[in-house]
Amino acid sequence: MSDYYNAFEMSPVPTPGPDAVPPEPFRGIYGMPAFVTIPTSDLAASVDFWTRGLGFFELFGIPGTLVHLRRWAFQDVLLVTTDSVPERASAVSFSFACVLNQVDPLVEACRALRPDSVDGPRDTPWNTRDVEVITPENARIVFTAAKPFDPDSQEARNLAAIGITPPDAGPGDNGQHA
Repeated sequence: MSDYYNAFEMSPVPTPGPDAVPPEPFRGIYGMPAFVTIPTSDLAASVDFWTRGLGFFELFGIPGTLVHLRRWAFQDVLLVTTDSVPERASAVSFSFACVLNQVDPLVEACRALRPDSVDGPRDTPWNTRDVEVITPENARIVFTAAKPFDPDSQEARNLAAIGITPPDAGPGDNGQHA
């Protein structure tokens, strides 16, 4: 099996497939290897959108100051209060992994809360289905779901062109360079 798919054994992200199941919410405390901090001028409205629209849960908070949200393990967001937020979304985005069966419900939930907040979903040349959401704080958030690998697809040819091979497909460096 290729190193690409072996990496899924070390990750909370499930192996791509039509029946992939997202991991259970992880409520433990750990040293966060990465997280995003989002300033908000309306903490309650932000928490509402991130929980009901984006599927995060509140891990803990400091009333009126900060709320720590999480989806899966290592998908942590700190909402912090500020006097103002940017008037427009930045070109910079922050991406979170999801599974295919989460994409459509996420789109529906976000559109129900903020009709113009969603762009997509769209399929990418690198074999994912992505949806972009502009949050109430004007943060650009992308949810990306790996699609099942089809060896005859254009996406497979794109990946092969850069040396990434599917399981049991033969040699390829899968991003490992000397």
